[in-house]
Amino acid sequence: MPQPDATPFGDDPLEERVVERRLIHRGRYLEFRVDTIERADGSTATRDVVGHPGAIAVLALDDEMRLLLVRQWRIPAERAMLEIPAGTLDVHDGATEDPDLAARRELEEETGSRAASWRKLAAFWTAPGFASELMHLYLARGLTSVHGDDDRLTPDEDERLELSRLTIDEALALVDDGGISDAKTILGVLWLDRLRRAGELG
Repeated sequence: MPQPDATPFGDDPLEERVVERRLIHRGRYLEFRVDTIERADGSTATRDVVGHPGAIAVLALDDEMRLLLVRQWRIPAERAMLEIPAGTLDVHDGATEDPDLAARRELEEETGSRAASWRKLAAFWTAPGFASELMHLYLARGLTSVHGDDDRLTPDEDERLELSRLTIDEALALVDDGGISDAKTILGVLWLDRLRRAGELG
């Protein structure tokens, strides 16, 4: 677990510095902890924090300009959700996976496709009020199917996925009517539409 910050306060009057961390539980890839923070004026408070190694999400466009999405059951939402391919960065021996490599791995595992062209679009915090998850968003083009290949990466044992292909306009309509309600997917679809309108998708 990262150690509390002992550096002096900077110029931001809102800065909070962690002075103590108490681990509540460590799961398969998440940790749950209570951080005690100190402000520049000397006052203290506690913050409930979910420690997360980070994640990736992929806007994968096929040659017909259709977006690849996966439908899967989400226990916290108690429903199946339509989402762009995404996944958590692996951690091995304390080292966190490179997001560029994780994006390629997750695309292949979840969609059975590999991409010839990759572009990193953004990185954003998914829920900074309580979680440390930083998500990296990519655009993948030049897709080829690896279904049936002996060396194909496949979904994790506990993943059940249905693959869909939608035009950008179809995906936008689902965002508008609530058919897509996953935050990263909404952001991704709107970003993709912005790229299209800017003429960056060809």
